[in-house]
Amino acid sequence: MNLAIRGIDGQIAQGDTFHNNRHPDLRADFILANPPFNVSDWGGERLRDDRRWRYGVPPAGNANFAWVQHIVHHLAPAGVAGFVLANGSMSSNQSGEGEIRKNLIEANLVDCMVALPGQLFYSTQIPACLWFLARDRKNGKFRDRRGQVLFIDARKLGRMVDRTHRELTEEDITRIASTYHAWRREKDAGEYEDVAGFCKSAPLEEVRKHGHVLTPGRYVGAEAQEAMANRSRRRCGAAHRDAARAAGRGSEAERCNRQEPKGVGVWQVGSKMAVPLSGRNSRNCSRR
Repeated sequence: MNLAIRGIDGQIAQGDTFHNNRHPDLRADFILANPPFNVSDWGGERLRDDRRWRYGVPPAGNANFAWVQHIVHHLAPAGVAGFVLANGSMSSNQSGEGEIRKNLIEANLVDCMVALPGQLFYSTQIPACLWFLARDRKNGKFRDRRGQVLFIDARKLGRMVDRTHRELTEEDITRIASTYHAWRREKDAGEYEDVAGFCKSAPLEEVRKHGHVLTPGRYVGAEAQEAMANRSRRRCGAAHRDAARAAGRGSEAERCNRQEPKGVGVWQVGSKMAVPLSGRNSRNCSRR
């Protein structure tokens, strides 16, 4: 349905991504995926010797790193992948997951990690993150990024659209995307620079010191005091307006002003289309 709505031709076959892969020889230039989080009944015990597990055998009780390695397996020599996973994938060391993540990092596959704000999804409250992988990070299209990982902490972005759901604004999306593009030195993307509390280009040695944990908050440091104060002033200005509309008085704004942070510490911080991935007994599809 998604392909038809967008006018995209594709090959669709009934199968099972892990146990009946209908596109075993596909090598994609781009892969986009939103696999189900933390699937425990994916039948991993029957796939212990699968050729896709080049970086380690994923645990039978969690399919997260089975999805990751399935994606890597189907990347073309210069392919790029972007996908959503649960936050636990960035730091879990259970059942060999930490070793798989380490091997992916040491193989120079991990290009960028983005921590997302909570409450983005209607179907789950599990916090999520974005992984960006690149098979060849020295291919000449962009700068040589080997030995580095870009970390973006976007947890403070977005706005609440109702009591339980948050949305990223166009400005937020542009900020995240333009940061990644500048870091890769894409044409006309501008100059990249680390921003305390938001983004950090970390050398591989620093990632090793953190035990190959990929949580952006460990790397980006604390937001600069001036930026925090400015954001607090904006919140207070909104509180003034809301209070004036609601009751014609500024008590809420005055309370907010009293809470403006003072003396906050600052850390010093230096073509083929995708394989849309599906769960068991669902469809995989690709565009050649």
